[in-house]
Amino acid sequence: MSLLSYLELVDLVNEGVITADLSRVNGSSIDVKLDSIIRVERCSLKKRVVDLAAKDNISTKEVDISQNGWVMHPGDFILASSREVFNLPADISCEYKLKSSMARNGLEHLNAGWCDAHWHGSKLTLELKNMTRGHSLLLREGMAIGQIVFYRHAPVPIEAGYAVKGQYNNQLKVTESKGIQ
Repeated sequence: MSLLSYLELVDLVNEGVITADLSRVNGSSIDVKLDSIIRVERCSLKKRVVDLAAKDNISTKEVDISQNGWVMHPGDFILASSREVFNLPADISCEYKLKSSMARNGLEHLNAGWCDAHWHGSKLTLELKNMTRGHSLLLREGMAIGQIVFYRHAPVPIEAGYAVKGQYNNQLKVTESKGIQ
């Protein structure tokens, strides 16, 4: 497996593997931007147990942040997505990494950013948490939220790839958990 660098990343953009702007291509990654729709955890006084094995979900509501952004208070958790759409071929996988400037201000991505070969027609859902104890963080649509690194590897047969085994293909907005398969 090899990490792709600038010229190969430009080719991926030109081929439609990722719908990114060429100005967002770095030496070995492509910056991704925050989309306008997020899902915010709904909290209530009654604590609820989420049975992960039963494909249960936390309770969320959809929020459009295109006008005023979204303020994440200390400890808040949201689901967000990239503006970019991914169409990974059989020989490319990728991984999301939070921008270091975001992490240095206490924003955390919950490390679920692996994208398998054959994942297609989808925006990347991000699991974000404000890790600070005393600072609220303002997120705005279109801000650079992270970067994607791409890897080339031996082709994955379609029957073993994400197109068949995955459950988040063709997701064009932030998507809640569909549970463990």
